Amino acid sequence: MKEIIFATTNQNKVREVGMMCNNPDLKLLTLKDIGLDVDIVEDGSTFEENAIIKAKTIMEMTGKIALADDSGLEVDYLNGEPGIYSARYLGEDTPYSEKNADIIRRLEGVEGSDRSARFVCAMAVAFPDGRIRTCRGTIEGVIDYKEKGTNGFGYDPIVYVPEYGLTTGEMEPELKNSISHRGKALEQVKKILEEELQ
Repeated sequence: MKEIIFATTNQNKVREVGMMCNNPDLKLLTLKDIGLDVDIVEDGSTFEENAIIKAKTIMEMTGKIALADDSGLEVDYLNGEPGIYSARYLGEDTPYSEKNADIIRRLEGVEGSDRSARFVCAMAVAFPDGRIRTCRGTIEGVIDYKEKGTNGFGYDPIVYVPEYGLTTGEMEPELKNSISHRGKALEQVKKILEEELQ
């Protein structure tokens, strides 16, 4: 069984990836599982660069395959904000209810497709021989006029996906995981791991 270190302390992400990554040949371990407490500076300018920084750092510290993601919300009307700063938008400790309310307020008077937005997830896998592979998944939607739903986390209650008639915060976990940015990126990661670990 191959151990893979998932470079995150975000328990919501761990839960989502754990639900989606049900391969009996792989054991997904978190930084907490291996007792590693490290503060990685994410100073990349793209989701991919930040994912690579995290995966490479953890792989070098542990000597094991490391998986990392960097994800966030891009709102077109706001020139792609909050983007790579999604977690730090309005301050890292600011509750998402405030972050969500601020984005809705900034889109006041903006209608229809001009409210377009997407969740982006870039994932990087760093191998002990130094190779790094990346992939990206997205889910398109529009910013809703108010928060709806208590499933998911973060910006989920304000991203409305028209073809399902729900925000990602209203979706059952199984549905969300099957169509989400993280789900799409993880599908690609699974293929990368299958190729690499044969």
